[in-house]
Amino acid sequence: MLDIDCCSGQDSMFHLFLHFLVPLLVAYLCFTKNWKVAYVIMMSTMLVDLDHLLATPIYSPTRCSIGFHPLHQPGLIILYLVLCFVPKTRLVGLGLSIHMALDAIDCQFMTS
Repeated sequence: MLDIDCCSGQDSMFHLFLHFLVPLLVAYLCFTKNWKVAYVIMMSTMLVDLDHLLATPIYSPTRCSIGFHPLHQPGLIILYLVLCFVPKTRLVGLGLSIHMALDAIDCQFMTS
């Protein structure tokens, strides 16, 4: 049976909304000719959250993803940033880096 913490609230909805909005803005403003392709590639990096399926509960609004989930580890985040500088992996790197930055911001709000 799925174990999901019940108290998500508006903060979690806003956080999720930002995961869609920020890559859209980056794609539209930085990749104007092919912004739709850029957006789809960056959104595909949301699959990084499949590592949440390994946690119990799967979702907890009071848990910081950074450093907890396997694909949200600091060493991998450095790799995601490096991918931004390689032309062939730039969009994947941007998508992952944006995702991790938003998760890190969310963690900061949890602790304040």
